[in-house]
Amino acid sequence: MDIETGRNIGIIGNGSWGTAIAKILTDNGNCIHWWVRNQDAVTSLARRGHNPHYLTSVRFLPGTILPTSNLAEVLEACDTVIVAVPSAYVQKVIESADKELWKDKIIISAIKGILPDCNMLLNDYLEAHHQFPQHSYMAITGPCHAEEVAEERLSYLTFSGLNDSLAASIAGIFNNSYTNTTTNHDIWGVQLAAVLKNIYAIGSGIARALDYGDNFLSVYITNCYREMYHFLVDHFNKVNPLEHMPDFHISAYLGDLLVTCYSLHSRNRTFGSMIGKGYTVKAAILEMNMVAEGYFGARGMQHISRQFGIEIPIASTIYEMLWEQLPPQEGFKKLEKMMS
Repeated sequence: MDIETGRNIGIIGNGSWGTAIAKILTDNGNCIHWWVRNQDAVTSLARRGHNPHYLTSVRFLPGTILPTSNLAEVLEACDTVIVAVPSAYVQKVIESADKELWKDKIIISAIKGILPDCNMLLNDYLEAHHQFPQHSYMAITGPCHAEEVAEERLSYLTFSGLNDSLAASIAGIFNNSYTNTTTNHDIWGVQLAAVLKNIYAIGSGIARALDYGDNFLSVYITNCYREMYHFLVDHFNKVNPLEHMPDFHISAYLGDLLVTCYSLHSRNRTFGSMIGKGYTVKAAILEMNMVAEGYFGARGMQHISRQFGIEIPIASTIYEMLWEQLPPQEGFKKLEKMMS
């Protein structure tokens, strides 16, 4: 429980990002309920305060975490639930628990992808299938790598939600000496930007593997941001019910794109590098033993761009390389012609 707000907090998922979130919250004095799919990991966390698979340097003090493989236990105990499983598995996890258990919760999305079975953002899926109110939902975005949280290197988190006071309250729970938090009102734009930046980061990795240099990469990322910006503006004008257009030139959009394209911690960049080196998608996924959100995001964004009539030619070319067997060398010859 968070002492100041009285919130009972649960985390769903124990990957790198879920573990980083758990570290921030417990360092701030919170006790968290934690759903962990693997029973061996539950045992290790309960007995040793240690996640054996992700961010293994992080240790949790006794009494700060309550790990369990029973999702219903977490939902029954908590009023605030952070969803931190890969987007490809979110729908299955949500549907594994009784619908009633999701009612009257604050749900915080820590995923950076589109639900691939329905091509929807998590908040839109919850509203459509669970009648979940949008004002009880918010999304966490970076720029913030889990590995740097583990090292307590200064990181930045943005909490986006339609309920400004709630977003500020949740942001306050996360703020500490190594985590700087801010708020934002744009739950649709920040999530779609997070999907796009992961796709572009895969392209960044492919470019590196194909021996493109820093000069090209700077031009590539500039053009990616221009495409992202135009997409967000068009999507806002066609879809978003907010009164005022957000400032897209801030860290939640541009900063997150830059760090994901450049950082060696970026799993999407790493995934792209493997594709550029000749790995098949299946082989790259097996080798990484992690989910690169941009892979599924590339397909989901094709659906969304067609749905709203917004062209994203760079992201579409990366989709062709990942899903339609376009050779990376040919794909980047296409991209060279788009750069300016």
